[in-house]
Amino acid sequence: MKPVMVLKFGGTSLADRQRILQAAAIVRRKQSQGFGLVVVVSARANQTDSFLGEAQSFTPNPAPREIDMLLSSGERISAALFSIALNAMGCPAIALSGSQAGIITDDNHTNARIIEIRPIRVKEALQEGRVVVVGGFQGVSFRKDITTLGRGGSDVTAVALASSLEAEVCEIYSDVDGVFTADPNLVGAARRLDELSYQEMQEMGEAGARVLHPGSVEFAKIRNTVIHARSTFEPEGAGTFIKNLEGRIRPRVVGVASEEKVVLVHAHESDGEGLQSIQRLLDFCSREGIRSKQVAFHRSPSGGVSGSLIIPEKENYHVASVLTDLRLQFPREIDISRDCGALSLIGTGITDRYEYLQDSLALLSNAGIRTGALHTSSFRISLLIDRRHLAEAIRIFHRHFIEESTNGVIRDPD
Repeated sequence: MKPVMVLKFGGTSLADRQRILQAAAIVRRKQSQGFGLVVVVSARANQTDSFLGEAQSFTPNPAPREIDMLLSSGERISAALFSIALNAMGCPAIALSGSQAGIITDDNHTNARIIEIRPIRVKEALQEGRVVVVGGFQGVSFRKDITTLGRGGSDVTAVALASSLEAEVCEIYSDVDGVFTADPNLVGAARRLDELSYQEMQEMGEAGARVLHPGSVEFAKIRNTVIHARSTFEPEGAGTFIKNLEGRIRPRVVGVASEEKVVLVHAHESDGEGLQSIQRLLDFCSREGIRSKQVAFHRSPSGGVSGSLIIPEKENYHVASVLTDLRLQFPREIDISRDCGALSLIGTGITDRYEYLQDSLALLSNAGIRTGALHTSSFRISLLIDRRHLAEAIRIFHRHFIEESTNGVIRDPD
């Protein structure tokens, strides 16, 4: 069998007939280079939001199973149209749904995880010389239900298939040429990064960068699959390579990422219940299928219990109705802030030195921007601020940590 390459095209690359033909031309060129090709496609631009809006016109909290049935159709439409376009160009192709491609998941509707890949039909079609076009973002559970992988899940499909098929490279095509130090739409001085480590890219995705889903990086690590983030509209551009750089880079800042809409739920004990009220809150969120990005609780020396949940709005389609119920269920135990945005500084070893954290807090304080919460990991410093100041804060951070750095990409406090 020919060496396999997996290509993934996002929704903006498939928005209309002309863009589908443009993406299909890239596939034809890759095929002429001797590759067996698997193409993973997202739903066309704005289609998923349109489906959600229609579903919520009936009820603010549609059943997750039915949402999966609905949303997964967007990727199947894209796969069928892309396959039709390739066949019309004389390039034999076949469209497969996620289940037909062998994507087996758990039964966590709207946010499923891949547990196994059985790409039997994919391999058969490749041996027949066809381009295999797979609807991303979806799979089938062990209960035989259609499932979806969460926002941006087509990236996960693509990299998981690349790992399973032992493809050396998985090319992810979007409307920007690679990964930038910040969103180019917000920061004119944002710079393209030549390469990133798996860990750095995963943290950027978790922090809101929309180029690559963080879950896809997990599969890339398994077989050291190189991910190449590229632009459909600049196919000759250099893009960004995401690969194993462990042990080869010193502490650095590679970018500023943000998430515009997050909810901060602050919980505290009520009537001496202590952890019981916190446990009831977690039980509630679990029943309602709420995905949180961070859960933190602690007991003070005096015995009081408090904590917080950070909930990304975009990854919880039913968040508005759930928060209404949450206020009714916990009238005294919680406070909810829906005016938050998350600002993150990303880089290897970023918390090894206090200078990065000290600078971050000082920059916001000097600009009169209040910090509502703080969270760190080995590769990220994240702060919650009023979302009205998010764009301003992104530019301040980028100017200080990127533009004013000695080498133009990273900043070393030493």
